[in-house]
Amino acid sequence: MSAPARAAPLLVFDLDGTLVETAPDLVATLNVILAREGMAPVPYETARNFVGGGARLMLAQGIKADGRIVEPARLDRMFADFIAYYADNVAVHSRPYPGLTDALDILEDRGHRFAVCTNKLEHLSVLLLNELKLTGRFAAICGQDTFAIAKPDPEILRRTIAAAGGDTGRAIMVGDSETDILTARAAGIPVVAVDFGYSEKPVAQYKPDRLISHFAQLPDEIAGISFDN
Repeated sequence: MSAPARAAPLLVFDLDGTLVETAPDLVATLNVILAREGMAPVPYETARNFVGGGARLMLAQGIKADGRIVEPARLDRMFADFIAYYADNVAVHSRPYPGLTDALDILEDRGHRFAVCTNKLEHLSVLLLNELKLTGRFAAICGQDTFAIAKPDPEILRRTIAAAGGDTGRAIMVGDSETDILTARAAGIPVVAVDFGYSEKPVAQYKPDRLISHFAQLPDEIAGISFDN
């Protein structure tokens, strides 16, 4: 008798720069908060590369770009203002990347389930995906505050996989940055990188297992990743 077929691997996606083009709304929010504090705006092409480490880091980089140093209490206040403004403007211009929904349909038909592992705060991640009508696609949506752990610590990825009912031995990460690749490597799972996200250097330099330039390529690349178990 042949062995029963194994479940298709769980696919764990980064959010900003991978599933959704969020930089327009994040950069707009950053520059609103900087302007309130009398600081210069950051050009879009520079600030888009600040995305991925979370709002506090994005703010810190924006402040540094203006040549400023601020005390922790002021940064805390700016962070709170950033979160409040962004929550009200989370999907003004943010959109799923081309081909995403078609790729998810194909992969779902092949038995894959999906999760999100992001350094965005969980409630903002859920709010954004709700606005884009994508929330129901994911078995778990986990942010840096979900477990008080942020990428590249692999524990956030392991816990996201567990929250989605998956197995670290049969999971694949999909992301856009060195951080995502380091996280996946440390967790011992394969990683597919997208080259259209927010990596300051070409993401191919970080040697992901697979690289795609459009979501239409994702189903075939996922199918090409083999597991020993």
